[in-house]
Amino acid sequence: MRLLLVEDDNHVAAALSAVLARHGFAVTHARSGEEALQALVPESDGYDVILLDLGLPDQDGYEVCGKIRKRTATPVIMVTARSDVRSRIHGLNLGADDYVVKPYDTGELLARIHAVSRRTHHEDGTADGDDALRLGAVHIELPTRQVSVDGKVVQLTRKEFDLLALLAQRPGVVFRREQIISEVWRTSWEGTGRTLEVHVASLRAKLRRPALIETVRGVGYRLVAPAG
Repeated sequence: MRLLLVEDDNHVAAALSAVLARHGFAVTHARSGEEALQALVPESDGYDVILLDLGLPDQDGYEVCGKIRKRTATPVIMVTARSDVRSRIHGLNLGADDYVVKPYDTGELLARIHAVSRRTHHEDGTADGDDALRLGAVHIELPTRQVSVDGKVVQLTRKEFDLLALLAQRPGVVFRREQIISEVWRTSWEGTGRTLEVHVASLRAKLRRPALIETVRGVGYRLVAPAG
């Protein structure tokens, strides 16, 4: 498994690279945001995961994450000392797949790396040509992870698509907030609840169908299938 490690501290990078190598990872080390972006040219099809430290010398880590997400769908795990909820939410909304706070347990970091990698490979491996969901004017292609409304493609983030696909596979069924957070974010972290609300609001706006996703107060959300 190939991993891009974006970390400006050479001592931290060397220690972590040694651990990752012992667990079968081929690590490429980038010391700045610019080096990280150069490593993704033309695109990082060869990388399975990107570990991104936010405290970079040349660019803000959040800015780098946004640029990475425009270039590739490779999973990004932010690794940082910023532990406040707003920082986590901001990182996730920029397209990060996970967020690990320093100091972290190496075993947990490895588990998170494997988790995001498994999810991505599962998504990419969905090959059934008829794996499509239609909800009135909303068309969801599961194999290509593409969503269109009235025939026009709508750009969704990874998590927005995961959330929509989860609800759309069982229209009318109420999904508890805890269940959604567990299945989409693969965590039971309490602060993710606020991120869920942000993603629901974003989906309603992008799909231009505010009534498509219904809030069931005190419980969670359900997708309301269009009449007819």
